[in-house]
Amino acid sequence: MIAPRANDLLTEKIIGFAIEVHRQLGPGLLESAYEECLRYELEQSGLRFRRQVPLPIVYKSIRLDCGYRIDAVIEEQAILELKDGRAFDANPRGATAHLHELSGMRTGLLFNFNSAVLKDGVRRMMLR
Repeated sequence: MIAPRANDLLTEKIIGFAIEVHRQLGPGLLESAYEECLRYELEQSGLRFRRQVPLPIVYKSIRLDCGYRIDAVIEEQAILELKDGRAFDANPRGATAHLHELSGMRTGLLFNFNSAVLKDGVRRMMLR
């Protein structure tokens, strides 16, 4: 298990990359554009990441692929989910919280790039 402070440093880096992407692009583009730009930032930083990671559910001891995907897993320690403004505003945790719990990872970050100021569109979720 990763030390809490190290995990905080990782999330700070990820949030910093997201802010940089938002500064460059502004709000209102498609989720895929922000995801691709974040991929670039993560790649340039040397952090390990996987995109569109399948997340099966376990039902009665059977793993089932139900089509769930995590937008990104970073350093095998944090999940990253991007949402458009409508989905984020309606329920900022919603399905993302379930994906976070199913993943078993301690940290989850949810970004709404449709926010005028990105800090208003960031939700950090921690599992206990």
